[in-house]
Amino acid sequence: MSHPETVLPALQLMLGDAAAADVDVLVAAVGTREGRIEVSALALSDAVTRELVEAAEAIGHPGTQGASLRIPSPASITAPSVLLVGLGEFTGDADVRSPLSDESLRRAAGSAVRSLESVARVGLALPMTDLPGAEAVGLGALLGAYRYTAHLSECGTTDAERVISLAGDHAVQPALDRARLLARAVAAARDLVNAPPSHLFPSSFADAVAERAKTVAGGDAVVVDVIGEDELRERGFGGLIGVGSGSDRGPRLVKVSYAPTGAGHHLSLVGKGITFDSGGISIKPAANMEKMKSDMAGAAAVVQALFAIAELSLPVRVTAWLALAENMPSGSAVRPSDVLSIYGGKTVEVINTDAEGRLVLADALVAAQEEEPDLLIDVATLTGAQVAALGYRTSGVMGVSTATSAVLRAAEVTGEPMWAMPIPEEVFAGYESKTADLKNTGKPGGGMLGAAAFLRAFIGEDVAWAHLDIAGPAYNSEPGYGYITPGGTGVSVRTLVEVAQRMAFEARESESGEWPLSRSQI
Repeated sequence: MSHPETVLPALQLMLGDAAAADVDVLVAAVGTREGRIEVSALALSDAVTRELVEAAEAIGHPGTQGASLRIPSPASITAPSVLLVGLGEFTGDADVRSPLSDESLRRAAGSAVRSLESVARVGLALPMTDLPGAEAVGLGALLGAYRYTAHLSECGTTDAERVISLAGDHAVQPALDRARLLARAVAAARDLVNAPPSHLFPSSFADAVAERAKTVAGGDAVVVDVIGEDELRERGFGGLIGVGSGSDRGPRLVKVSYAPTGAGHHLSLVGKGITFDSGGISIKPAANMEKMKSDMAGAAAVVQALFAIAELSLPVRVTAWLALAENMPSGSAVRPSDVLSIYGGKTVEVINTDAEGRLVLADALVAAQEEEPDLLIDVATLTGAQVAALGYRTSGVMGVSTATSAVLRAAEVTGEPMWAMPIPEEVFAGYESKTADLKNTGKPGGGMLGAAAFLRAFIGEDVAWAHLDIAGPAYNSEPGYGYITPGGTGVSVRTLVEVAQRMAFEARESESGEWPLSRSQI
């Protein structure tokens, strides 16, 4: 089955006077300074800005972050209406447009475009002052425009017909190009997460990856190797075989490699890819089980990050391992008390078949380490305990301090909330088994930490490894916010690209702060 990617709106420059732009809605930013409303926008005269301040005050715009109010345009603006999007408190000299954080710009642009779903031509005059700011505005706008419409018979104005124009000059064009590339990667990850399990299963996921690899700029720079069910069994990938044994759609291990000439470092990414998780014999409650189509969000994130890294031509070797299986109950399904032999030889007693993600990850993590990468990161919708601990917007990061620090620094730049969590020694004690080397579940409490402890048992000494639990942030069941739309979020794609960006520039020993590195690059 084919999996066409969502077509994002066109993103182009809006040159000259934004007040005269030929758009349907012009977006400007509203904030507060010392309790007073202030409008901040690019390419608008002081007189037009004063008119917008008066309008914002008249309608009682609070200026708080994300608050958006649409008003008829004053006579000085060509667009029929203006959307005033809140940016919160402005700081710095009132006579100087001080740079706002990239994340506040991303969120403002995303909120604005998301609220204008039926508008064909949107002009953004948000107050970015440099290339990273322009990238943030463009990226937030495109991600806010995302809609998954693959199975709708009618969807109104298509994104292919929409145009988003960003105020600026020709110098910011590279930033818009980069924003589009990153937005495409995140949108493609969202597409995979949103795809129904009737259409996305291990073999079709592998096929979709292989098809996408053919279109990556650089031709044969990306190589896809799909390991099928028979070979997995022959080579001893017992986690994947065991988890996938209850489904008539067998597991796959997909290895995607990007190895440019002269690459200085090797980044290995492992993604959990349970295309549907019923819980297996330890079946989940029926309520909300439909969300379990998103249990492959880790695999979606790592492969789309690799494609983006390849299209950015970053001089770093990247390998993505997608551990794909469907966890279903049947007469052939793995049972509680069964023993599986993970790739490499360690054995695991299955206590709960709904703790399946760690089993397929163990296979892939062992395989990934055979190539001795400089940095190993796995991404998984692994535990409900992550949601209990950190909620639906913040991912947990665990592992070796050097690796987790690299991830957290990158996440701070990209605006993807992540938080460092420990792997206490005592939580692993609950995984001891008298039948096998270890069990796949431990004692109650600290489930996110325990799952990371289980994975650590398959990590060699001196391996720089980080584990990202994205169980809550991977899928948004609520209305949209900022540049996050309902459904799959594509979380961690941008952070993984930023990690690779940093590794690449470290290898080049580039001068600190050079764009497209982010402002906080060290």
